[in-house]
Amino acid sequence: MDRKLLDVLVCPVCKGPLVYKKDANELICKGDRLAYPVKDDIPIMLEEEARELAPEEEVT
Repeated sequence: MDRKLLDVLVCPVCKGPLVYKKDANELICKGDRLAYPVKDDIPIMLEEEARELAPEEEVT
């Protein structure tokens, strides 16, 4: 994931910051507990494409 792109992207729901989880290839919004997929190095920033994080998933 390009660091410059990550600095510009925000959660489309709350406009909060995102954290890149390399192992899952997802962008995580801690506030909304949503995970946006990254496919072929392209972040899919659509709310309907995001998955809700399970309560046991740690958000760091």
